[in-house]
Amino acid sequence: MRLIIFGPPGAGKGTQAVKISQEYKVLHISTGDILRASVKEGTELGKLAKTYMDKGELVPDNVIIGIIKERITTQDSQKGFLLDGFPRTIEQAEALEKMLNKEGQRIDSVISIEVDDEEIVKRITGRRVCEKCGSMYHIIFDPPTNMGYCNKCGGGLYQRDDDSEDVIRTRLQVYRRQTEPLKKFYKKVGILKRVDGLGTIDDVFERIEKILKGVA
Repeated sequence: MRLIIFGPPGAGKGTQAVKISQEYKVLHISTGDILRASVKEGTELGKLAKTYMDKGELVPDNVIIGIIKERITTQDSQKGFLLDGFPRTIEQAEALEKMLNKEGQRIDSVISIEVDDEEIVKRITGRRVCEKCGSMYHIIFDPPTNMGYCNKCGGGLYQRDDDSEDVIRTRLQVYRRQTEPLKKFYKKVGILKRVDGLGTIDDVFERIEKILKGVA
């Protein structure tokens, strides 16, 4: 089973991708995780990617496509994979199609998690991170016991630069402009499935499972 999951930033792609990977035993390939690791390690790729990520812009196609090409041709991806955060443009989708065709493979289903912009802004701008242990909180949905301080270690909580409202709205504009056309691309192929992203994590996953019953 080869899947793609996408939606606006903050829609819950990563959370649902992990649940799908665990339930259906497919490799979860997250471009976001790969890029963040590179940024943290201070690699040349990480430094380059950070200049775009901090502004809420997409990392250039040639960088992302190279990462994905290496990952989907490894041995652990042969039984199936779930792409999280890729493709984000028509050009990336076409490059992916060519890569898979060479391997005699194809994408089985594309899951689009649908959440409106105002809900996304509320979700992301409310996130807080512990400066000491990295624990995550949300001032509305998962607040700490003592506002501003971590429950686990007492460290101060802060908002990441890329979680500010200005950056989020820029990211949403980029997403709507460059990534929304993918829905038309995959709808023509007949594999696009839309999923309501509101509700609990389990609510959304139950909707996804109904779709994957016809794929797995």
